Amino acid sequence: MEHLRRHPVVVAAALAFLARLPALTRPLRADEAGFLLVARSWDPEPGSMFGPHWVDRPPSLIAVYRAVEAFGGAVPLRLLGAVVAVATVLLAAAVAHEVAGRRAVGWTAATSAALLSNPMIDVVAVKGELLALPLLLVSMLLVLRAVRRTSVLLALGSGLAAGLAVGLKQNLATGLVFAAVLLLVAWRTGRLSGTRTLALASAGAAGAAVPVVATIVWARAAGVRLTTLWETVYGFRAGAARVIADGSTEAPERRAWTLLVIALACGLLPILAGLVAHLRERWRDDPPVVAGTVAVVATDVIGLAAGGSFWQDYLTPLVPGAALCVALLAGRPEPAGRRMRGVVVGTAASAAAAMVFWLAWNVTGLQEFHEVHTGEAVASAADRGDTLVVFGGRPDLQDASGLGSPYPYLWSLPMRARDPGYADLRALLAGPDAPTWLVEWVDFDAWAPAGVVELERVVEERYVANGVTCNGRPVYLLRGLERPTVDPDCD
Repeated sequence: MEHLRRHPVVVAAALAFLARLPALTRPLRADEAGFLLVARSWDPEPGSMFGPHWVDRPPSLIAVYRAVEAFGGAVPLRLLGAVVAVATVLLAAAVAHEVAGRRAVGWTAATSAALLSNPMIDVVAVKGELLALPLLLVSMLLVLRAVRRTSVLLALGSGLAAGLAVGLKQNLATGLVFAAVLLLVAWRTGRLSGTRTLALASAGAAGAAVPVVATIVWARAAGVRLTTLWETVYGFRAGAARVIADGSTEAPERRAWTLLVIALACGLLPILAGLVAHLRERWRDDPPVVAGTVAVVATDVIGLAAGGSFWQDYLTPLVPGAALCVALLAGRPEPAGRRMRGVVVGTAASAAAAMVFWLAWNVTGLQEFHEVHTGEAVASAADRGDTLVVFGGRPDLQDASGLGSPYPYLWSLPMRARDPGYADLRALLAGPDAPTWLVEWVDFDAWAPAGVVELERVVEERYVANGVTCNGRPVYLLRGLERPTVDPDCD
């Protein structure tokens, strides 16, 4: 306990690192596997930013995955996640010191470590949401120092870090939002002159433009049309939103309620509510930082709601906002500070309890990896040169099979949005490059009815059932070929 009191930030960072290590024993999650598959086959074309496979992510993220793949794939990826968690805790502590001095540093570090170590959110997958956290916090730290020291160089660095974060997940613009609101309110409240505000804002904008310009230069050099770049990173989201809205709302609504319960149980919601409850008194002390914090939280919440999918790891981007909330309140001696410290203790207790449960769940074999087991069974039955398409989009199954896919869509949402009626899929299955294997991971009629009858007709003509998945769905083999029956070990 004495070490904890003397070195709370170090202890919090160490715990955040240790909490990610069990992930080394877990199979790749769907998005991780998909990003690695895209990275392995990356071959830019004018109409396809990544070549054979399509994903709605910035090229910077796939570049990270390509680098990770060069070092061995899954294990280096998970170790990178552990290092990122440590960096996030340390930077959150540094931001807290800038906002409220030493009194809030330990509490903020503990909050960040607890949220990143809570399996209810995620302690396994390493995706853009996690990788961007240190960059977002660096951006916030630098702009805070830039305002207080009126440093153009620090503002430039802040904008650069914020722009790099957007390059890892295109909707994570909270570094830019925090800087813009901080500068605006600092000017309006007389803490900065108009000239200084303009200089800092211009420097920040210039820094943020660097990753954008670099991406455009890369696209032109790689032969990718700029319209393709825009459609992949941003334009697709409008069509995807329509697909989600037109589909059944039952699953998204269920996940939304689950997400709300998780946000409450892990302490995230009480942390955010704590600042709202004491907004007026904190505003009197530091309007720029409070306004920036509110803007960050509001932007993240709106982005989460607008996405429409409500997966539990979508809470990860809220960590910087939560750290700011704790920094503004936890170090204060009045009742508001004591209540926030109590919330932080509850957040840490929640993470510890959830981790114990999650470890027991995995050690006893209760967690299911049906996609991976099915992919391994396909791999056992396949011959050299076989290919596979998974209807319903399970990149983890695809990756576990070790087989290439001649179909560009490894996820269900791009398939539904970019291949409505499954015209491209039908043409592939009926043509000379038809995949050896077809896994019907979800029913062909699970979504819109358009094209389903025609798809089923092509499958019946070209394929024969040759096994089942762990969820009881058929595995098809191209007619005229002989392979062992796919029989996964699903225990």
